[in-house]
Amino acid sequence: MSKLPAPLDRLPFPVIGSPLFIISNPKLVIAQCTAGVVGSMPALNARPAEQLEEWLIEITEALAAHNRANPDKPAAPFAINQIVHKSNDRLEHDMAMCVKYKVPIIITSLGAREDINAAAHSYGGVVLHDVINNKHARKAIEKGADGLIAVAAGAGGHAGLKSPFALVQEIRQWFDGPLALSGAIATGDAVLAAQAMGADFAYIGSAFIATEEARAAEGYKQAIVESNSDDIVYSNLFTGVHGNYLAPSIRAAGLDPDNLPQSDPSKMNFGGDKSKAWKDIWGCGQGIGAINAVQSTADYVAQLKREYAAARQRLAL
Repeated sequence: MSKLPAPLDRLPFPVIGSPLFIISNPKLVIAQCTAGVVGSMPALNARPAEQLEEWLIEITEALAAHNRANPDKPAAPFAINQIVHKSNDRLEHDMAMCVKYKVPIIITSLGAREDINAAAHSYGGVVLHDVINNKHARKAIEKGADGLIAVAAGAGGHAGLKSPFALVQEIRQWFDGPLALSGAIATGDAVLAAQAMGADFAYIGSAFIATEEARAAEGYKQAIVESNSDDIVYSNLFTGVHGNYLAPSIRAAGLDPDNLPQSDPSKMNFGGDKSKAWKDIWGCGQGIGAINAVQSTADYVAQLKREYAAARQRLAL
């Protein structure tokens, strides 16, 4: 395992909840952290931009209150995801808010920038950068990121095509810092498998969509419960970047999931307060076959912990 910097060195359970576009909110983040896993959300989920400060106050105060009431079971730290792309016209504002409230973990996506890393480091924050290949991983570390999120095949959202075995082993050949693995992880068994491959943490997203605290439509949550990996479509149509999506939502939008056109990547847009096309297209990873019910975040994390302990016992670890 890696030598982990604070606050990653004291996580109650080796899971990071991935930031879910539109869906993650303070309620979900607080529930994740108090259950013992890193909770996260995209800064862009707070709309208008001024709402981000309100949300950061809500999260920091709730976690501080929890820690005062539960000194023997402190909450896990939280993370804010920053989209480091030229079309994100809120990046400077949102990062200033993260500095002001000393967000413990910054997750950067779609671009690595030294100034963003330096801003997080100015108050002792840690930066994890998500990557889909070894080349991008090296660039991120060269620019000052503290750790990596290996987004392998099967992950929800902007996923890569690399096998997790290949991606983790290539990164571990040269990098011994914090490493999370993303890609169809939804059970405690898979969390242990990620660690066995060389990752420090499992990065779980889609399973948290089907929780009571998630800000997702009930139809979305039920689609997670009722679908499996056969219902996942890999396309770049909706954002300009390839990602995994639920076929039922594509059909509901009047499109054929088996015959989607290609998007022009130059049209990619992550502008802070601009309206989003395809807002009812539901991102999702291939691990959802393990999700059989909508439940509270606390119950889902407890399930992960039971499965993780059982897997360790099964392997006599």
